Amino acid sequence: MPASFNQAIIDEFRANGGKVGGPFEGGDLLLLTTTGAKSGAEHTVPLGYVRDGELLLIVGSAGGAPRHPAWYHNVLAHPQVRVEIGTETLELIAVPAEGAWRDRLFERVVGVAPGYADYQSGTSRILPVVVLEPSGAEAAEGPAEIGNLADKLVQVHGWLRAQLRHIRTETDAHLAARAADGGSGEPPAPGIGLQIRQHCLAFCQFLTFHHTSEDAHSFTVLANHHPHLREAIDRLGEEHRTLARIKDALLALLADITAADPERFRAELARLSAELVAHLDYEEEELLPVLSEIPWPPGPPVPEPAGGEVS
Repeated sequence: MPASFNQAIIDEFRANGGKVGGPFEGGDLLLLTTTGAKSGAEHTVPLGYVRDGELLLIVGSAGGAPRHPAWYHNVLAHPQVRVEIGTETLELIAVPAEGAWRDRLFERVVGVAPGYADYQSGTSRILPVVVLEPSGAEAAEGPAEIGNLADKLVQVHGWLRAQLRHIRTETDAHLAARAADGGSGEPPAPGIGLQIRQHCLAFCQFLTFHHTSEDAHSFTVLANHHPHLREAIDRLGEEHRTLARIKDALLALLADITAADPERFRAELARLSAELVAHLDYEEEELLPVLSEIPWPPGPPVPEPAGGEVS
């Protein structure tokens, strides 16, 4: 669709609580915001969707065009997406389905919206079915209410711990399924599978953002205001660099999942898990007492008195 046409739908959607008229009136429509695979810029597109239980399904149909739509390439590079449905905004992870799972979901989509079958018959490519899954933040450990910076840090660390457990469980289940196949019948999915790749990639990208933010901002401020923490902060910064090297090794394995060695991936994931959990534990032990005195979200800056002097 032309960009101007998409933008008109987006504007109408947001102005009317998710309702639009014209050819999409009465249909199930969402807004998907992705991060550009090359540009890194945000892109929003309106898409039809189908529910499968608690999951949302979208199809990379592009109207039956011979190439996948741009948003599909974006979610392969950056799995974390933002979705607007009605007046609700959700942070989700985009996971393309594979094999028999993809086929079952596509049948589910066609059962609700038969037009997708026409799109599939009009192109030689397999239309990707992308599952929009919860990010797992709701299952993370942490305080129910965030009142200070310590609570916020524990919340972020809880998400990281929960995602690590989820990825390791998925990896173990995938390898167990491969072993159970024993080389007979339908071969298992190649490499480590798109589902594991997407979750691991989302985790690694969030970890990079979190540690980069700490190094560039919070650690500098803490070291300046609390000199007794400088040794601990220096150690945490060095651990960030160690974790980045392990994370980069994981990402290199993810570059071609059809050739990735699942056992090597599991070994690297276990190494990252052990290093990261120890790092999070030490950071909480050293920094939480100070962070608990800093309100979150931060309040407005205190204005300086006129003339720069206190009367």
